[in-house]
Amino acid sequence: MSLVSILLIVIVNYNVENLFHPKHDSIAINNTTWVEKDDYEWTPDGDRHWSYSRYYRKVENIARVLTNIGEWPGVDVVGLQEVENALCIKRLCRTLRRNEYDFVHYESPDRRGIDVAFIYKKARIDTIATKPLRVDLGKETTRDILYVSAKIDRKDTIHFFVCHLPSQRGGAAESQWKRDQAKKVLQDAIDSLCAIHPNPQIIVMGDMNSKPQQDLNGLNNRMLTIKNGGTHKYQGQWTCLDQFYTSPALDSISDVRIYDAEWIQETDEKFMGLKPKRTYNGFHYQNGFSDHLPIILNIH
Repeated sequence: MSLVSILLIVIVNYNVENLFHPKHDSIAINNTTWVEKDDYEWTPDGDRHWSYSRYYRKVENIARVLTNIGEWPGVDVVGLQEVENALCIKRLCRTLRRNEYDFVHYESPDRRGIDVAFIYKKARIDTIATKPLRVDLGKETTRDILYVSAKIDRKDTIHFFVCHLPSQRGGAAESQWKRDQAKKVLQDAIDSLCAIHPNPQIIVMGDMNSKPQQDLNGLNNRMLTIKNGGTHKYQGQWTCLDQFYTSPALDSISDVRIYDAEWIQETDEKFMGLKPKRTYNGFHYQNGFSDHLPIILNIH
């Protein structure tokens, strides 16, 4: 089936950077062993003095960004990275538009407690199947990849994958094996879909923690067409860490862009130009948004 019959679907991916609930929490490893999250930094007694009022403002700021992207009638799907738990996502859905959005979320084994999530507009999106895909890194832990199969306007089925691949902490080359392992899990899932469905409609979105690459068989990395700017700025250099991949069934009826409105950025005093306005500059609270810019996929 084709999405040509649908006027427009607005899909956003956004790494919201440390959307933590102020209450200390625990996570389950292998669904049996409970361990405390390494989230003390984001509690009222932590180094950042993360209060409920700051948490509420963070949620409101994220909702402002998403509302401005979608304008009326709003975004249809949002893939999120760096959300701590269901309480955070539930509050964001209420802040966006009460009773209009729902979400899919699973607690992952990431020791910091940051997960991915899928928010969707209930009037247009019906979820069919959801599943967390575990990435095995041996003694280390990372975020799950979230799979969601959904019908759009009760007609066309799209298979979504929301990712937050392991970071480059410790060095890009030294940590590459972790991202390779996550990509293998992702590729296996994509291959399984392609074996079952002819010409499936697939969207992969997320913070891939690397430059855009054409590295998933059967899919096109849509950020390779972005020639200027990026979604994340490090030491004066912009990179598109946040990416969309689409299957051929969606390539010709969709377009991508970075949401780089000046009001969610600030002056880069050291490297010139602008940079994303974060919630904290170091340990100085500045009531910002995220260190990433959102990306948008419009399906026409």
